[in-house]
Amino acid sequence: MGNELWQESATTLANLIRSGQTSSREVAEAHLARIDQVNPALNAVVEVRPEEVLKEADAADAAQRDGKSLGALHGVPFSVKINLDVAGYATSEGCVALKDFMATADAPIVEHMRRAGAVVLARTNMPDLGLRINTVSELYGATHNPWKHGYTAGGSSGGEAASIASGMSPIGLGNDIGGSLRNPAFCCGIASIKPSRGRVAQGNPSALFDMPVNSQFMLADGVLARHVGDVRRGLEVVMGAHHGDPQSIDAPLQGRPVAKRVALVAEPGGGTTHPDVAEGVRIAGRALEAAGYEVEEVEPPLLVDAYLSWAELMMTSLAVARPLIEPVMGEEGRRFLDLSSVEFPPATPESTALMFMFRYKVARAWREFLTNYPLIVGPTWTQPPFELGFDIKDAESAMRVVELFRFVLPANLLGLPAACVATGVAHGLPTGVQVIGDLLREDLCLNAAEAIEESVGVLTPIDPRA
Repeated sequence: MGNELWQESATTLANLIRSGQTSSREVAEAHLARIDQVNPALNAVVEVRPEEVLKEADAADAAQRDGKSLGALHGVPFSVKINLDVAGYATSEGCVALKDFMATADAPIVEHMRRAGAVVLARTNMPDLGLRINTVSELYGATHNPWKHGYTAGGSSGGEAASIASGMSPIGLGNDIGGSLRNPAFCCGIASIKPSRGRVAQGNPSALFDMPVNSQFMLADGVLARHVGDVRRGLEVVMGAHHGDPQSIDAPLQGRPVAKRVALVAEPGGGTTHPDVAEGVRIAGRALEAAGYEVEEVEPPLLVDAYLSWAELMMTSLAVARPLIEPVMGEEGRRFLDLSSVEFPPATPESTALMFMFRYKVARAWREFLTNYPLIVGPTWTQPPFELGFDIKDAESAMRVVELFRFVLPANLLGLPAACVATGVAHGLPTGVQVIGDLLREDLCLNAAEAIEESVGVLTPIDPRA
């Protein structure tokens, strides 16, 4: 093996363990040592229990020796964002008030990973309740971008992305209601998938309240990794119906053949786009053309309407929840909410009905567009990662942050899949794109992302940089 074990992909590690070339314990020990080495500079991993990790790894090795059936990720360690239930761990969501809120059972996505033989390695940082795209939590503090200390790793799954980019974890789990799987993948130069609504069962057994309406429509649990192939393997493992989520479904990953036609959106409407970001999108376009895709620079319909529809649904739901969540959040989390909230009139039966009619209008227009252009490739963020603290400096900076992640919002609003992949490095920070497809066409998104990755290469793992 030319690489250290912590440098290998999750799929490679699974193959090495399965073939007996290494053991799950050796893989776990390598990643535990890597955490000890680099996490002090990043603060991405917030809880790790080495004895428990090695005990799970030893059990995986024993199962292999005994000739038991092995899952797709048997013996491979994985990390988990701290808003997903892991039995015996606190589901703190980054809040001091929830630091002792212990889960007694696994979330469905964690359950599926364990069923595939994977080993829980560590818990990773996130902003308070995930309501900020900069990973700074009241409970654990700030996570730094491994490419540039003092800069954001994105959010809200920023601890996951920084852990994976720096080799502390080969694959991990997070979730996304406003780009939270894609924002940090962009900032840290890795890959991820926000699945279609219903593709991956979500929800926590520990949840005290039923899922709010914004989450029912727009939230998705998903997978992050350094390689698109690992993201695909992870999705294959975690997807499918589960009794804990009434919206979850069983559906094949592979769909019918469609035209290899791409709508390239280098500078989406509704705001400005940095030249480095736009060039990253065009790099992806050239890679796809070389791979046999027909690429045309064209913007999807009703784009600004999609942003506004997301904001109205998000803000309407948060208005109901705010009296419950404000006492739980830290001061900085509340400040970002205050600075970035878009004001809508108080909801009425009429306004609520009109809101969903408006969303349906946008969805119908996008479905027609996706019939002609089965894939949409554009920026994740329209600006490079910002310095820690910029998002709560003042109202102007907060709204500039809201503007930069605008293009992730349609996929949440419409429940569409979106894969992220890196496109290079500009001025010391990674660039990347998201590949958006029609409902349940994650296969098309991942195929295109892999074509981009094959052209650009895999940028990580890296040592944390000053």
